[in-house]
Amino acid sequence: MKLQLREVSKSFNGHLVLDRVSLHLEKVHTLVLIGPSGGGKTTLLRIIAGLEYPSAGQVEINDEPVVFDEASLLRHRRTIGTVFQAFNLFPHLTALQNITLPLEKVHGHAPAEAAEIAQQLLRRFQLEKHSAKRPAELSGGQRQRVAIARAISIKPRLLLFDEPTSALDPEMTAEVLDTIKELREAGGDFILVTHEMGFARQIADQVLLLDEGRIVEAGPVEQVFEHPAHAQSRDFFAKVLKY
Repeated sequence: MKLQLREVSKSFNGHLVLDRVSLHLEKVHTLVLIGPSGGGKTTLLRIIAGLEYPSAGQVEINDEPVVFDEASLLRHRRTIGTVFQAFNLFPHLTALQNITLPLEKVHGHAPAEAAEIAQQLLRRFQLEKHSAKRPAELSGGQRQRVAIARAISIKPRLLLFDEPTSALDPEMTAEVLDTIKELREAGGDFILVTHEMGFARQIADQVLLLDEGRIVEAGPVEQVFEHPAHAQSRDFFAKVLKY
């Protein structure tokens, strides 16, 4: 993946959440966004996904600009798989239907073809016996794995994860992180927002540390974690890695 951010800013009701964020990555498979809560990570991820409009600035993915008008964004979103911290599954649909619905209604697959894709993914993630269950009947880890299956069912050019384990207990967190790690090892391009520092170190090629809407530190994972250049970064790691 090639990613270019040029002076990306975002304000909500006069409050500046992203402040002229610029980044150029020529080749990266896994970019991990870290930093204090409220630093702008999720907002930046949603802009890349085409789910938020920037107040200013430009985004390019693989040399293609993201055009922020509704018709262009609809096409862009169809190429992006997004997994949210709150799962965002349809509560009235089964696990299988949560995957087949967007395949049929958004991506134009025939029902039988959509069902086959969904069943293959449920088998892959050890969820086949839960295919007829609704989200309320699944554990948190199972719900998130269904959400991941739905995201990759469309064969996206880019997968985005917004704190996918923040609502889970430790056992379920391990389930989901194992799934993400398996997908990473299979190839593909990711952008991941996480507070799991150990996992970030395992999976990242590049790390972006955001605080108060600005990039504090950016670079290869070893550089950012082992040799941060800025006092603000060192203070952050001293807190999050203390225990």
